[in-house]
Amino acid sequence: MFTGIVEELGTVVSRDGARLRIGARRVLEGARTGDSTAVNGCCLTVVDHDAEAGWWEADVSDETYARTNLGSLEAGDPVNLERPVRLEDRLGGHLVQGHVDAVGEIVAPVPDLRVRMPAELLRYVVEKGSITVDGISLTVVEPLADGFTVAVIPHTAAVTTLGTKGPGAPVNLEVDVIAKYAERLLEGQLGALAAGAGSPEPTAPSEEAS
Repeated sequence: MFTGIVEELGTVVSRDGARLRIGARRVLEGARTGDSTAVNGCCLTVVDHDAEAGWWEADVSDETYARTNLGSLEAGDPVNLERPVRLEDRLGGHLVQGHVDAVGEIVAPVPDLRVRMPAELLRYVVEKGSITVDGISLTVVEPLADGFTVAVIPHTAAVTTLGTKGPGAPVNLEVDVIAKYAERLLEGQLGALAAGAGSPEPTAPSEEAS
């Protein structure tokens, strides 16, 4: 579980088939093989690392490459990095799983960021709600017919990849998991209410029948 607060801006060192090597320093502090690290909001497993040399590696499946913007990464590209949250840490962003829901597209860059997203995810976007863009916890300013807008502060633009991405750039999106669970829990009740709405209302018994 992550918070969407980027700890470090890493760099792609190499990509050799499934093996992705990332240059980093801070996220390697105390790193162990098997640990999780979010790369642009995508949870990956550390399979090898060298803290002194400043790199770590992950095996990325074809499915992950296809469904995230990791598939377009090349050597030298910057990436947002975050280690999992610890129970004693402050939760500065919101609950982020590192499970990318879809890839969106930047329509307008920071500071007034506008992102286009798939239609099936629009129902999870609400004004002042949380959304994760490339692993960054952001607050929605305005839901749109095809996406949303976010006001990005200069600090966030400077310490993440958002400051260098322009229109047309792909971004990984993860909607608020709490919204998805709430929807699933209410599905049965909402379905019953919808079905009941089409039924004729029961009539009160007449006095003659009593």
